Amino acid sequence: MPNACARYLLPLIAATSLVASAVQAQMAAPVMVAPVVITANRIASDPLNLSMAISIVDAEAISEAQLQVNISESLQRVPGVNAQNRNNYAQDLQLSVRGFGTRSSFGVRGIKLYTDGIPASQPDGQGQVSHFSLGSADRIEVLRGPFSALYGNAAGGVIQVFTESGVSPTTVTTTVAAGSNDTLRIGIKANGREGAVGYVAQVDRFDTEGPRPQSAATRFGANAKLDVKVSEATTITILGNHVNLPGAQDPLGLTRAEFNANARQVNPLALQFNTRKDLEQTQGGARIRHALNATQALEFVAYTGERAVRQFQAIPVATQAPATYPGGVIDFDRNYYGADARFVQSGAWGNVALGVASDVLNENRRGYQNFIGTTLGVLGALRRDEKNKLTSTDGYAQGEWRALPDTSIHAGVRASNVKLVSADKYIVTGNGDDSGGVRYSAVLPSVGVNWRVIPALSLYASAGRGIETPTLNELAYRPPGSVPATGLNLSLLPARNDSVEIGAKWRRDGVTAELALFDTKTKDEIVVVSNSGGRSAFANAGRTQRRGIELSTRAQLDEWIKGLQWELAANTPDARYRDSFKTCGAPPCTVPSVLVAAGNRLPGVPNRAAWTELKWTHTSGVYIAAEVKHQGRIIANDVGDESVNAVTLLGARIGVQQQWGKARWSAFLRGDNLSGKTYAGTAIVNEANRRYFEPAAGRSWLAGTSLSFGW
Repeated sequence: MPNACARYLLPLIAATSLVASAVQAQMAAPVMVAPVVITANRIASDPLNLSMAISIVDAEAISEAQLQVNISESLQRVPGVNAQNRNNYAQDLQLSVRGFGTRSSFGVRGIKLYTDGIPASQPDGQGQVSHFSLGSADRIEVLRGPFSALYGNAAGGVIQVFTESGVSPTTVTTTVAAGSNDTLRIGIKANGREGAVGYVAQVDRFDTEGPRPQSAATRFGANAKLDVKVSEATTITILGNHVNLPGAQDPLGLTRAEFNANARQVNPLALQFNTRKDLEQTQGGARIRHALNATQALEFVAYTGERAVRQFQAIPVATQAPATYPGGVIDFDRNYYGADARFVQSGAWGNVALGVASDVLNENRRGYQNFIGTTLGVLGALRRDEKNKLTSTDGYAQGEWRALPDTSIHAGVRASNVKLVSADKYIVTGNGDDSGGVRYSAVLPSVGVNWRVIPALSLYASAGRGIETPTLNELAYRPPGSVPATGLNLSLLPARNDSVEIGAKWRRDGVTAELALFDTKTKDEIVVVSNSGGRSAFANAGRTQRRGIELSTRAQLDEWIKGLQWELAANTPDARYRDSFKTCGAPPCTVPSVLVAAGNRLPGVPNRAAWTELKWTHTSGVYIAAEVKHQGRIIANDVGDESVNAVTLLGARIGVQQQWGKARWSAFLRGDNLSGKTYAGTAIVNEANRRYFEPAAGRSWLAGTSLSFGW
């Protein structure tokens, strides 16, 4: 009954919001400046004119009373996005869009990530958000639905962070934030412009002991952006970022019994093997735009980067005895590079972009035993050694045709080709040559229509096809029962999906609202068939369906109380298997034999989610805000016999911002989970030992201050 109520209640809330918007529009209120987005069609556009669901998180929401470490702090404002801080920096955030990405045991997949137009996802589709520099971010754009396929391997959506641009006068900002669990972040940023050259540079350090034993982490980050106006026609933007995460501890998950007994405890295996991860990544790129004339331009993006990871897992010593077992330490280094060139033309009739993109990923992947003799949690004997090369070559075209003064048609197509070659360097008795390769290809069309009914209201509909090719991490291990047992899982197929979406958008006199309904059907869904000790194996599982309703509303209520603002984001996803299949049960699993019934819910997807905030700002610069977040029940495994309970949380913050000539000062105090609830924020999907639960932080506090000075 609660699910059914939520499903019918959300459209009612949406209708009420739109009616409230119309009423509010009759009141004298500040005129809202039309925002623009770039992620939708690579050309600056008004979201009300686009036939797709796209949201903007502005700089104020990113920075105000926030730690500015995890992108989950900001994305709760976007409906359809589930961004959860695992409180486990060895595994990164759990990030999904419309149910895509939930199967990832670490990192982000199913979602294309960008920073200032430069890919933050690697060519195989796997991405991390640890290097996103929120302290220097101007805005975050989130594209959901069918048109995300025009960015390639991105079935769920596209998330792009834009760095602020250098402005005059030169300003230096220092930031300090500290809070519960010995959390501390210190950052310094410089922003300036001298003539045609603008620059932004930031460095920061983050430390935490975490809410549980074995969950401490230290992270160093740096981000820089340089933009140069070479001439009236040509601009060059150069970006670089670096992140170093040494020895981030991994407390692993808990069983239901362990969680109920003491949610702050740690898995004993995590202590025995000192489970942890070392990560270092450096990436740089450049973007060049040259205007041929008033309506035509050439754009070119090139990037390169290196990423190294060493992860110690909780794999028992006896399990690693067979020659076919690749050990208990994952160790790989990657170098990757790519380029994207396109021609853009715009005019009164609309716009078009034609481009080609090529990306290359070289990986040296090794596996080691996690013991030497009786000493656990150390780098032992080599058990895996291979070189993998993945090449992605795509061509795309997309555009907008303003068919009528109030109607526009958006369409695009992307032809995607992916090639993987693997060379096995670890050949011993009992473990033969597992070299091989595989190719994937797809043509991904999208089309949509947008009708601007009145200046304040637009209606749209769209449809498209997407693909998720297996990442190298998903290909890394063959599922139990495979012959041979070693080598890449080259039989894994890409998941292909067809999506349709309809929606409405409203913006007038201080009020914005957006309502979207979507339905996505997937073939050859990639699922976790085995997950034990931090190691996951994947397989295809037939058809799935994801559908739901998303709503967001933001209103400036000055006519009721001066300085009062209300914001809401809510969604009710329904994600289910349409075909039955078999998966692994408790270890040891020699062959998948547990039946997953058709109609079961997909694990990792909350059955509903909502976030709302009420904020009041005084003319003196003092502000106070309260927020409520609800996360629905999350199924933890494919068979559906365990779940993470629903939870509703209360948070609040108070702060002040002051301008003193060329100096700007701010300070804040915030509290989260004020009722001190014990709950699991995320589920480790299909964990073989039923250690699904990752406890969230209890009642926590954060205080911070920043000082900017310009000259």
